[in-house]
Amino acid sequence: MSTTPPEACRDVAPGEWVAAATALREEGFTFLDWLSAVDETDRPDRPGYDVVLHLLDVATPGALRTTMLRTRLPVGTPLPSLTGVFRGVAWHERETHEMFGLDVDGFDDGSGLGLRPLLLPDGFEGHPLRKSFVLAARASKPWPGAKEPGEGHDSTRAPGRRRVQAPGVPGPEWGPR
Repeated sequence: MSTTPPEACRDVAPGEWVAAATALREEGFTFLDWLSAVDETDRPDRPGYDVVLHLLDVATPGALRTTMLRTRLPVGTPLPSLTGVFRGVAWHERETHEMFGLDVDGFDDGSGLGLRPLLLPDGFEGHPLRKSFVLAARASKPWPGAKEPGEGHDSTRAPGRRRVQAPGVPGPEWGPR
């Protein structure tokens, strides 16, 4: 089976999200591959979340067309639900809600239960795919790997360097004492 290169990602405003997805379905992109988000809240020019939808056109045997649809949601803006366009998107919207904390406006998976936990255990606090989420495992034990320069047997031989903390690693003041 051959695949054509993906079309350029189509950017739309949040208010055009449902209409654009509907138009793509009518253009033949009837197979929902995935929907997810990217945390861009640290961008000074346009903080928010990029929500991306990946669709495929599988109607022509031997040829597969793909496309992506993207919208930028400012912090606090709900994502318009696509459950009325693609029934299979409910799982993806629940996951995006749970992992990024994005509200989904008009979500209806037919169960009447609304947006509910999908992957995380009951009582879990936070949204693990947000950049601001503190990785507790990295705070409770040292990061694995070689020692920093200047640490170890003979600290007079190697010069020290400024320690760099990876994203998600809390400062030394965080956690149990």
